Amino acid sequence: MDTSGINRKASHAGSWYTSNSKKLNKELEGWLEAVPTTPEDGSLSEFSLPISNARAIIAPHAGYSYSGPTAAYAYKCIDPEAYDRIFILGPSHHVYLDGCAVSKCTEYETPLGTLTIDKKVNDELLETGHFTTMSVQTDEDEHSIEMHLPYIYKIMEGKSTPFTVVPILVGALSTTKEEFFGKLLSPYLKNPHTLFIVSSDFCHWGSRFSYVYRQPSNPSQPIHASIEAVDREGMKLIEDLDVQGFAQYLRRTRNTICGRHPIGVLLNALKDAYGGEVENLRQGLQCRFLRYAQSSRVVSERDSSVSYASAYVCAIAN
Repeated sequence: MDTSGINRKASHAGSWYTSNSKKLNKELEGWLEAVPTTPEDGSLSEFSLPISNARAIIAPHAGYSYSGPTAAYAYKCIDPEAYDRIFILGPSHHVYLDGCAVSKCTEYETPLGTLTIDKKVNDELLETGHFTTMSVQTDEDEHSIEMHLPYIYKIMEGKSTPFTVVPILVGALSTTKEEFFGKLLSPYLKNPHTLFIVSSDFCHWGSRFSYVYRQPSNPSQPIHASIEAVDREGMKLIEDLDVQGFAQYLRRTRNTICGRHPIGVLLNALKDAYGGEVENLRQGLQCRFLRYAQSSRVVSERDSSVSYASAYVCAIAN
């Protein structure tokens, strides 16, 4: 793939998050410092943060004023010295894609500095014949990957050796294709020096999202509580690493989790890399959600909200 030194601009800086590097650095530092790092301090992780054997994190991609504090809970799990390659799986919001696409750029710009794309891995993925290349326009229009870049730069700035990133735009995949791409990516996931970041918001509720689902088991509860209950049902299946259960849950609730396909790819990659059956997976891996938030508390059918959640997946000793 001829990349010819193309830089992706930080196209959402100045709107979705500040373009002022000093202000951005201060915001990120503040959010990260606010995350509890031990169970004694209130962390929901049984491990102290950061987690050196984390295999993946899940974090939101909304504007930082909405989701920045929640995303910090996932990024606080990252030990920068543990990784030399970071995959970023983001859903496609603006173009229809029924597969997965890599970037044609060589660097991604952020207000804090640039991140280097792993050309070697990009070429390996393209050589499989199953990945395409997104245009620079598509790359810069999409926010699901970009919203993670400042956090990656910030959390990795103390690393003593170089690292690269592998952004992958994930399309509207069938469950069969989620399994297929998960298997293609599982060899990279097996590498203890590679981290996967999955970009996803959770429920988009309201008429403007064409989604007003209410939990049928408790129709009288407040809408925001119903939204949380539906989200947490899906989060529990992700924590259980239950690929089939998560897919069935999505079919039943139609929950508007925009990163459901990247999550599906991750779950299938974990399944392929760490033992197949759910019980085997749970013996070698732990997934925990550390934070959940909503952009607003919906009390009326006229209201709307988006949910945000942050999690880690780590390898554990058998």
